[in-house]
Amino acid sequence: MACGECYSLIMDIKRIIDDIDYQILDILQEKARIPNAEVSRQVGMAPSAVLERIRKLEDRAIIEGYEVRLNPQPFNQGLMAFVQVTVQSTCHADLETALSTVTGVQDVHQVAGTDGYLLKLRVADNAELGRVLADEICPLDGVQQTQTSIVLNTIKETRKIDLNRLSS
Repeated sequence: MACGECYSLIMDIKRIIDDIDYQILDILQEKARIPNAEVSRQVGMAPSAVLERIRKLEDRAIIEGYEVRLNPQPFNQGLMAFVQVTVQSTCHADLETALSTVTGVQDVHQVAGTDGYLLKLRVADNAELGRVLADEICPLDGVQQTQTSIVLNTIKETRKIDLNRLSS
């Protein structure tokens, strides 16, 4: 996305979201399961008005959904790794679909620099990671090479959007 497009998108969002919407979004990002009555109390509006605002934010895809964050350890997915996949420049669509279905893949990002993708995986251990690389990623048509980084410790991990950057 070009800088001009980014600015235009921010200005569009500013036109359709007011300060109360920002407050609601902040509250929901912190605790998505908060009762509507509590959101209403915090923003000083009637519950029906808050519910209507939330529905409009959902309809306009400002709110894309609600998720539960699970601890990966009990599900035998305690090892997180990032895999840089370098690809031939001629293939993308089929490869993107294939990478999205690899065991343990949580995120697939097309990245600048080298032609390729950055994958975030969660697997059980080094043995499973090795198997996924050897049996599922490297054999894919168009994959030239991979470079893997295993996460030793996660300092910060969030999907929250910093609304303070947009609301001023």
